[in-house]
Amino acid sequence: MKLFGLSALINLPLISWSQNDIQYYRPYDQRGANIFETPKSDMGASGDFKVRLGANFAQQFQALKHENKADFVPTSASDSTNVNQLINLSNGFNLATANMNIDAQLGEGIRVNVVTYLSARHHQEAWVKGGYIQFDKLPFFNSDAVDKLMENLTIKIGHYEVNYGDAHFRRSDNGAALYNPFIENLILDAFNTEIGGELIFQKNGLVLVGAVTSGEIKGDVIALPGLKPEDVDDLSKKSPAFIGKLGYDKQVNDDLRIRITGSTYYTASSKSNNIYGGDRAGSRYYLVMENSKAHTDANYYSGRLRPSYSDKVFSLMGNAFLKYKGVEFFGTFENASGRKSNEADMRTATQIAGDLIFRFGKEENFYMAGRYNTVKAELPIAKISGVEYFGIANPVTISRYELSAGWFVNKNILAKLAYVNQEYKDFPTKSIFNEGKFNGVVVEAVVGF
Repeated sequence: MKLFGLSALINLPLISWSQNDIQYYRPYDQRGANIFETPKSDMGASGDFKVRLGANFAQQFQALKHENKADFVPTSASDSTNVNQLINLSNGFNLATANMNIDAQLGEGIRVNVVTYLSARHHQEAWVKGGYIQFDKLPFFNSDAVDKLMENLTIKIGHYEVNYGDAHFRRSDNGAALYNPFIENLILDAFNTEIGGELIFQKNGLVLVGAVTSGEIKGDVIALPGLKPEDVDDLSKKSPAFIGKLGYDKQVNDDLRIRITGSTYYTASSKSNNIYGGDRAGSRYYLVMENSKAHTDANYYSGRLRPSYSDKVFSLMGNAFLKYKGVEFFGTFENASGRKSNEADMRTATQIAGDLIFRFGKEENFYMAGRYNTVKAELPIAKISGVEYFGIANPVTISRYELSAGWFVNKNILAKLAYVNQEYKDFPTKSIFNEGKFNGVVVEAVVGF
């Protein structure tokens, strides 16, 4: 009993810290919805040293079915298993996912953030997402000129979620799904954590972002080997990624908010770029359109499109967010191009998405929402048993609509129910996606604090 009392006494400060807000951060509960770049507000918190411990949890119940009309294709000459045979799905619970969020206030306008995936579809063990230090003030310079500059400037340095486009602010990130009014993210899901630095300028509605990163998920000091003369590029030198954003975000009056932004992401060459494949949490639609040998963790991108831009990438995204009282619209137009290191030509993908949300209730704690999302893309050449069956000459289309309803039980608890229908067009008969389709219902419970 004495040991228990001593333990409680030691941990009491941690418990109290976890209830405090810190400066210049995005809350992990309902208050964080529709926040994009962290605001230039101290949240009413002091700059004294403090630690805030929080977490996110998410659990889904999935009732989806899928179908296709692909040709029979054996795995190999010695294995007659049909690689295009879809896995049998049943109704059931997906993996419970969780994030641990640590935010530390190190001084006036200075904070550190570290997020750890405690359980994720691709990495079911604890896995650090990333961490960074953010400066909204630079008090250690003792300079009035610097203080004035920092009234509108934010500096972020570390291994963090890259700020390309606005869609990543509304996506589900493993256990963190309170910001997303839907169950799943976009079909072409631009998300990655990269090492670098970012500057954000915000004044009178103007938003400017400039960043330089490594262009890859993890640090690597090994130079790429020089390629053979017949290969496309000499990739012995890795290139950084450059990210930019220009936008306008204004609360016009008590009822109307308008935000319009344009973003770009560019890297000349990478060992393994993952701007469209950096999500270690994985898709919410488990094992849809996967074959009978698929596994939940290995095949974690079910229902999404990975265009395999591992070398050179040039992408543009435009977003519009309008909120009038309880009615919201969020739109995305994206044009992406890239290639693998053994490809001579850039391939393109175009994505369009539109979200319409109706929020109601005293604290907008209920909502109904609809999304339409379509992608048309040129894919890399694919082979089965050495035979090429589709590639850049044959663009394909994937389209999805999702209808969703949600209830914020309180600011920390959200329940969602959604119906999804996704179809695959223009895939060749030897592809598992030929005339593919999946649909059904997913229920999700989310906690964030």
